[in-house]
Amino acid sequence: MDNKIARMGALVYTALSLGLSVIFVAVTFLTGNDYPPVARWGGAIWVFVLGLIITMPIVIPYIKKRYE
Repeated sequence: MDNKIARMGALVYTALSLGLSVIFVAVTFLTGNDYPPVARWGGAIWVFVLGLIITMPIVIPYIKKRYE
């Protein structure tokens, strides 16, 4: 059961972080500013990593409580 909870939690917080990164890239394209690719994709990676750091401690207890 713990393995299932860990995999489900990892899937959820990775998907959330990936979604935040996609939103970041979309906003950089939609603003009309000409950002260099390094800034755009580097920022997306940075948002992804920060998203993982922020969502991990929030999602894991939520998933645990939901499955127990």
